[in-house]
Amino acid sequence: MRLIIVSGLSGSGKSVALNMLEDLGYYCIDNIPIALLRTLVEQIIVTRDQAYEYTAVGIDARNRQADLGALPELVRELRSRDIACEVVFLHADDDVLLKRFGETHRKHPLLVSGTSLREAIQREAELLGPVTNVADLTIDTTRTSVYELREAIRRRVADRKLDELSILVESFGYKHGLPADADFVFDVRCLPNPYWEPQLRGLDGRDAPVAAFIESQALTAGLVDDIVGFLERWLPHFEDVKRTYMTVAIGCTGGQHRSVYVAEQVSRRLATRYSHIITRHSELGS
Repeated sequence: MRLIIVSGLSGSGKSVALNMLEDLGYYCIDNIPIALLRTLVEQIIVTRDQAYEYTAVGIDARNRQADLGALPELVRELRSRDIACEVVFLHADDDVLLKRFGETHRKHPLLVSGTSLREAIQREAELLGPVTNVADLTIDTTRTSVYELREAIRRRVADRKLDELSILVESFGYKHGLPADADFVFDVRCLPNPYWEPQLRGLDGRDAPVAAFIESQALTAGLVDDIVGFLERWLPHFEDVKRTYMTVAIGCTGGQHRSVYVAEQVSRRLATRYSHIITRHSELGS
């Protein structure tokens, strides 16, 4: 049995994630009380019904606080029974969540009289702290479209084989802020910037002229070698402790040239050892 627990802040895309999993053949239950989760799993095991072999459940902050606090131990228990249990947590910046609620006119589940929407969002984040701590995969949807989130769920979660490490290598621009869901962050702003070459300014790090410019710099080969060497040395240790998802973020100033080139090189070289490598360029929308 494979069980995926989808949780996160209201407005961050939990329903989108569950709907995508349902489209991919998972039996999905939204807003299940945590107290009933063990019973649900035991019933599925007893019946051995193939319809529930792939199950996803949505859990939110409307659960009792004590039950939320007990979720990490429940997850450990399920895994000790050889149930492939994964926790996916979605979040977004407060200002983005405020805007989404304003656009949809939905009521936040924790909004009560005398409480502002921002306070409700912050309270929800506090309540979901135990879920955040046990999450295998955290997805920041601050700048993610519905389509991009659906693709992320398909490629990172549903397409990943059990016991296989899924690695996302993403480029980003520091002027847009650090990715909140990164496990490792590498800064490649020490490389000369192709942006200052007029003929390269409108291109990106996947284009041959930009790649040629970056490869001609004395620092490039060593920097790429060091990043790949670090990851090749330490990723196996994360596999040893059963980590299933890792996100490697590589940044330059604008996220268009240097970080894109290096991310492509790192992905290509890691792919010789790991079969589930995904490359994403945050500032290019791809």
